Amino acid sequence: MARAWLGLGGNVGDVVAAMAFALRNLDTDRFVHVAKVSPVYKTPPWGLIDQAWFHNCCAEVESGLSPEALLVLCREQERLGKRQRSVRWGPRTIDIDVLAYEGVEQVDDNLTLPHPRMSQRSFVIVPLADIAPDLVIEGQTMTQHARAQVADELDRLDLPTDWWRQDGNQSAR
Repeated sequence: MARAWLGLGGNVGDVVAAMAFALRNLDTDRFVHVAKVSPVYKTPPWGLIDQAWFHNCCAEVESGLSPEALLVLCREQERLGKRQRSVRWGPRTIDIDVLAYEGVEQVDDNLTLPHPRMSQRSFVIVPLADIAPDLVIEGQTMTQHARAQVADELDRLDLPTDWWRQDGNQSAR
């Protein structure tokens, strides 16, 4: 089993419930175990900025899948969450990215690891630093990356630490 880190987010519908559903589904797969999940943050849009704010979190998983197979499983969770891919960086019910995979660096048409641009996105770095402070990306730990981010636009939601295990509506407060 290798460790991998996922970024989850969305801004359409009850995103917290959608992320919780996806994480619970991933955790039931025989080749994936959800080991850690960050708090949820309300974050401003990135890229296409004329849209609703997002809710984001990160998860550390233990996986017996290849990085590509893990991505396929994540895409299946997006499909179950009714994700529509129409506008790049546009509104979505749920988005799940494979951010990093232990011991793997690759660049190809389907998957680049570590995820490109992740160190430029506070909505990735801050929650990732919560669960993997010593993970090194681009020569720096997540803690070092987080210190360099402007995180004052991020609003940490007041949810239980096991928010994702809760079955039911965990609407953002």
